[in-house]
Amino acid sequence: METLLPIILSILGLVLGAGAGYFLMNKSTARTVNDARARAQNILEDAEKEAETVKKERLLEVKDEWFNKKQEYDNHVQTKKNKMQQYEKQVKTREENIENKVELINRKEKQLQQLEKDLDKKRQSVDGEYAKAEELVKEQTLRLERITGMSKDDARKFLMENMINDARAAAAQKIKDVRDEAKEHAKREAQKIIVQAIQRTASDHSIETTVSVVNLASEDMKGRIIGREGRNIRAFEAATGIDLIIDDTPEAVLISGFDPFRREVAKISLERLMTDGRIHPARIEEIVEKTTKELEDEIRSIGENSILELGLHGMHNELVRLIGRMKYRSSYGQNLLHHSMEVAYLTGVMATELGMDPLPAKRAGLLHDIGKCVDKSIEGPHALIGMDLTRKYNEHPLICNAVGAHHDDIPMESAVAALVQSADSISGARPGARRESLESYIKRLEQLEGIATSFEGVTKTFAIQAGREVRVIVEPERVDDLLADSLANNIASRIENELEYPGQIRVTVVRERRSMAYAR
Repeated sequence: METLLPIILSILGLVLGAGAGYFLMNKSTARTVNDARARAQNILEDAEKEAETVKKERLLEVKDEWFNKKQEYDNHVQTKKNKMQQYEKQVKTREENIENKVELINRKEKQLQQLEKDLDKKRQSVDGEYAKAEELVKEQTLRLERITGMSKDDARKFLMENMINDARAAAAQKIKDVRDEAKEHAKREAQKIIVQAIQRTASDHSIETTVSVVNLASEDMKGRIIGREGRNIRAFEAATGIDLIIDDTPEAVLISGFDPFRREVAKISLERLMTDGRIHPARIEEIVEKTTKELEDEIRSIGENSILELGLHGMHNELVRLIGRMKYRSSYGQNLLHHSMEVAYLTGVMATELGMDPLPAKRAGLLHDIGKCVDKSIEGPHALIGMDLTRKYNEHPLICNAVGAHHDDIPMESAVAALVQSADSISGARPGARRESLESYIKRLEQLEGIATSFEGVTKTFAIQAGREVRVIVEPERVDDLLADSLANNIASRIENELEYPGQIRVTVVRERRSMAYAR
């Protein structure tokens, strides 16, 4: 019994401890659950508040979007309404115009009907007057036969004799024209050698100007060429020595300058800059320098090709370079290289026809204007400058003399000099080669109009059809029909005596009198 008591007490203590522990654990668990429930409740409340806030924001966004859409719709409707009002005004205006035109047409129709009636009355009156006129013509014819003592057949015979005399005079004039034509033909035959030389040297020619045109890809390129505050265009003009003109010409820029070589450098450089796309002062200077070097090489190549084309050789390199620069020089509007090549061919052909060596003649003809290619700082006649250049670069004395004497600055020492002078005159005198042809043509037209204007009663004169006809306007109060015929003959006579011209010139005198009145 005493042994069981401690055991029972131990068991009882364990039971009591277990109960107490269970009680304490349940109490802690209940507190944790309550805390979790409180936190959950707080989270739920916060979520509900946040959801409410998001809901309000979305509602506001939807309202704003709806308001904007409504505003756009209202603006669209108003625009359509305004357009419809404009269309209605235009339709109303057109209807009014149509009504006015219809009214005008009706008035015109009534006027036309009245005019037709008036014309019928006048036609009847004219028919009556025509019948009276026929009777008067018959009476006058009988009266003339009685006065002149000539019948109608005799009068016809008299007129035919006068016509025959006029025809004979015209035939005599035609014979004179044929004789003049024969003389001209004989003159052409006498110049056979020169004509053959000219025909055998047919070549292309161009007239140099002082302006080159560069086409642009778009109008925006003009702003890029000018640059900020104009720095690009200033750099370009400073590098090339050429003026760049940017105006209202669509998609085009003008390059202006007297030096064709610089213009060509500027044109090629500008085209390369636009293709490259990098347009700034440093790039401009680089491109211009590179283009100048390339053109200098091209000039040398052109000079070498020109010499080879003529069959020449052994010429100094500096002369070859100057020959190439002839491509970018002009004389009185005639390209200098083409002119020099033409003179070289002409002198060669004429030398061959005369049994001379053509190579020295070609050489002198090619170099005769070489003095025009030197710098402007060297003063003096181009012929003497060219002679000094050829002498400096060891050309033959006969060639040097031909170059210096082709404008009679020094005496000629050989037949080659005479051939060069003749070929130079032929090339320059060819119609269309130089601008003097146009100037002399304009001067001849002015002289032609001046002769016609010098007569009394003439108000205006017009030379037309390249000077082959003159229209003379006279005052109808001072010049009648008979005087007009006499005036035409007098003008034609003065033109024959005072002017030299090919073919014939027709003189037409116009006498016109206009009477105007207005029916209101």
